[in-house]
Amino acid sequence: MAKGAKTPQDTPERKGAVNYFVYAMPPGRLSIAASDRGITRIAFGDVPLDMPCRPSAITNAAATQLQEYFAGKRKTFDVPVDLQGTPFQLEVWNSLCTIPYGQTRTYADIAAQIDRPKAFRAVGMANNKNPVPIIVPCHRVIGAGGKLIGYAAGIKVKRYLLELEGMDPEALR
Repeated sequence: MAKGAKTPQDTPERKGAVNYFVYAMPPGRLSIAASDRGITRIAFGDVPLDMPCRPSAITNAAATQLQEYFAGKRKTFDVPVDLQGTPFQLEVWNSLCTIPYGQTRTYADIAAQIDRPKAFRAVGMANNKNPVPIIVPCHRVIGAGGKLIGYAAGIKVKRYLLELEGMDPEALR
């Protein structure tokens, strides 16, 4: 399970501030939101969120780790996350966290990993709802035959992230 991941039924009321801040990153600006327990959302762009716009120790830590990732100095993340989703979504997102840097898996691979081999379309939907891209590496999931499909920030960003990790997206086919 991703560090700090909770299902809705076992999550007590949020305590403390929920905030976000917008950080400049190599692929563009990222809006990073956090509760007092961890990162709750990463959005591509300067996305106004319905919460105070101010940095926190957690958003700053995530931004630092993301900068290190984009500089090629970090392959894993240890910033806490506070994922909220259905039990199935959490299962998929936790599975995504097991995909090593520089490797990919198909939607069918993830479905098989969570012992639901026929649920590859549902895995794709959960992947699409991932609130913490890059840290929960949904960009490492590809379609059958190595096809680059389905990335909320667009295929161009997905290609950029895979290339950053040393992969040749054309060779995945």
